[in-house]
Amino acid sequence: MPEGSLSEAVHRLMHAYKHLLREGVQRQKIELPVTHIRVLKAICRNDQITAQSIAKRMQRDKAQITRALNDLIRDGLIVKADNPLDRRSQLLNPTSEGRAVMTKLDSVEEWAVQQLTAKLESDELAFFLRISQTMADCAKQVGNSEKEES
Repeated sequence: MPEGSLSEAVHRLMHAYKHLLREGVQRQKIELPVTHIRVLKAICRNDQITAQSIAKRMQRDKAQITRALNDLIRDGLIVKADNPLDRRSQLLNPTSEGRAVMTKLDSVEEWAVQQLTAKLESDELAFFLRISQTMADCAKQVGNSEKEES
């Protein structure tokens, strides 16, 4: 792969961001696996979320999500509540401790972004955001058209 290729740039950026997130999580002393962090984030950002919707959103097996949920419940970070719209499922909500961890995670993400963008001017950042959103939209269209063809 050529050194200046788009693939290499995206790959390096993705790994740099992940590295910064891991560093921030360690600094904040958040002792959760990545899957648990992603599940907690989904629960904190959506007040009508179920185990099934998390599994679908994360494209993970429901059993894997259930194990993460059980750990988060055991750790006192989330609770289950009856779903008034569907008796077969339960809504998931963060506890105050879960919201406190989410506050730390938000600060980790903010710190990571600050590290990545420290040498960018505001117009450069705005341009990057516009370009990256266009690229993500293009990728999503490819995924949607492949689903329609199958």
